[in-house]
Amino acid sequence: MLLGSVLALPAQPLQYPHSKKAEVIDDYHGVRVADPYRWLEDADAEDTQAWVAAQNQLTFSYLEKISSRAAIKQRLTALWNYPRYSVPVREGGRYFYTKNDGLQNQAVLYLQEELDGAARVVLDPNQLSADGTVALTNQAYSKDGRLLAYGLSSRGSDWQEIKIRNVDTGADFEETLKWCRFAGIAWRHDQQGFYYNRFPEPGTVAKADENNFNRVYYHRLGTPQTQDQLVFERPDFKELGFIPFITDDGKYLVLYVYHGTDPKNRIYYRAVDSDGPFVRLLEEADASYTPIDNDGTIFYFQTDLQAPRGRVIAIDLEQPAREHWREIIPEQPEVISFATMVNNQFVVAYMRDAHHVLKVYGRDGGFVRELPLPTIGSISGLSGRRQDSEMFLQFTSFLFPATIYRYDFTTDRMAEFRGAAIKFDPTPYETQQIFYTSQDGTRVPMFLTHKRGLARNGENPVLLYGYGGFNVSLTPWFSVSNALWLENGGVLAVPNLRGGGEYGEEWHQAGTLARKQNVFDDFIAAAEWLCANGYTNPRKLAISGGSNGGLLVAACLVQRPELFGAALCQVPVIDMLRYHKFTVGRYWISDYGDPDKPEDFKFLYAYSPLHRVQPGVAYPPTLITTADTDDRVVPAHAKKFAATLQAAQAGPHPILIRIETKAGHGGGKPTTKMIEESADLYAFLFKTFGMTMAGK
Repeated sequence: MLLGSVLALPAQPLQYPHSKKAEVIDDYHGVRVADPYRWLEDADAEDTQAWVAAQNQLTFSYLEKISSRAAIKQRLTALWNYPRYSVPVREGGRYFYTKNDGLQNQAVLYLQEELDGAARVVLDPNQLSADGTVALTNQAYSKDGRLLAYGLSSRGSDWQEIKIRNVDTGADFEETLKWCRFAGIAWRHDQQGFYYNRFPEPGTVAKADENNFNRVYYHRLGTPQTQDQLVFERPDFKELGFIPFITDDGKYLVLYVYHGTDPKNRIYYRAVDSDGPFVRLLEEADASYTPIDNDGTIFYFQTDLQAPRGRVIAIDLEQPAREHWREIIPEQPEVISFATMVNNQFVVAYMRDAHHVLKVYGRDGGFVRELPLPTIGSISGLSGRRQDSEMFLQFTSFLFPATIYRYDFTTDRMAEFRGAAIKFDPTPYETQQIFYTSQDGTRVPMFLTHKRGLARNGENPVLLYGYGGFNVSLTPWFSVSNALWLENGGVLAVPNLRGGGEYGEEWHQAGTLARKQNVFDDFIAAAEWLCANGYTNPRKLAISGGSNGGLLVAACLVQRPELFGAALCQVPVIDMLRYHKFTVGRYWISDYGDPDKPEDFKFLYAYSPLHRVQPGVAYPPTLITTADTDDRVVPAHAKKFAATLQAAQAGPHPILIRIETKAGHGGGKPTTKMIEESADLYAFLFKTFGMTMAGK
């Protein structure tokens, strides 16, 4: 049997490290709010570091005693050990792509002169650090494919340093460009330099403004960063960010102008050979406008203006007034996920009930064909340019490891280009999509993946995973750790909660600001449906989510602790009254709200997990994860939540926090660290649910 006949008996309550309480009380619009663990926000303080060491000692001592942990790690390592490729990108007649042989900490960048030609290494990040914590996080090729500007991030940080490499010789230029975060790189077609955006040098602005005052610069090859030319800034609106790109015809420098994570953006442009002011083509920030391509002065955009599910429009720079805009592809019943132009045709990926379909349209917007995809799943990458007669796409699903396909427009043939030789047999399993009703009557989809012929006896271990925010859509994807869960009798449940983008901007907005409780209600309703329909019961139902999904898990955990048998709360946002004060937290105000405003404080305080923990409540087994160098969601959120839950816990179940070192929010994490963390998460669930490894 994969499961024990009964759940593992709870151990005696753990003895948690002491978490001192300080007398810190803030006044929010007349409401006094205590923050006794404020001191944990200072990551460098001696007290905080001692607390982290003690918590890690407790957590790893607990995890190391789990009998199945070594077998879980061994199986995860075997599953992870298969070649994984990115979609090839063609530049200057060359094909660039990344490949991880299997257990390499970081994927290696290669190029091939021809599709069937020999591959050679362009850049191997594994050579840049002994522990694999330096990651390649940005790549931009010159038009002739001879030069590469690339970003490196260390220890999982969002901060990047940009370097430049001669692809043919392998030699780097001397200069390094610093203070880059979420940077765009736009090469001029003369290959003499590129435009990029960066933040101020630390010390030149107040510390609170180090993530403000984004600026666009021009860097000329072979010169130090101090000589870079300032191209654009908006000191009057310090919170704006700018992503530069140059149109494929080389004529226009375009700035995608964003304000935090708000999907409503602006578009500015000027001629590449001009040093005049930028034209503010779209300045209202009244909708999302994503550039697709241009034909001379005609620019094509994907937008949700007056079309919450998306449409494609054309704007002529010579007649930019709105009355001259043309609709090319009208809004459809499905939601546009992304659009591009290949073979002088529009290629549009739509979401149909949270999975992708791929359609081709003519330049005039006329429908040409729908391209067949292997199964219900996701297009996780696509490359191709307007002048190309081929495109590459990466397809994945819960039981379908990421596979690269090549589509030939001239023959209308889709062929597998690079498969996935993973040591996992998906045939004993199946994915189905069901629809359930949330608290307010909203119909919500959910994917269920499990063994064929699953007995709905209410005794299956279920992992319920969610996100629900920032217009992010949870379309099907393959995960090695999910494969291990399935092999051992687990059920994977993924609901498409409001706050995501699965049904367009209206679905997104229904889970934001004062409507954020809808997201938690949707997740709770999914859990109740799984129990009511015989898949599981609360003792064997685990919830999981990271970042905004960590907020989801934490909020549901404190609202309905009796409904869940375990919680994996990963790199979470927890303190909704102070989240905007840390690093890029202010970016999230468009989704969460601003606690400094009385009207927003009211709903944020109502659900803020840190402030909803109740002493004397028996909370389920909980493992919180964070990383010491997470500079997106600072680890203070997780630390304060762990201290608060541990102090409040009235039951026997463990409340543990795992604090990773030399790792950030998840991007660029080395394979070894991913395997170790996954092994710990699943070992925690196996112990909690009394599970044993298949065949053991």
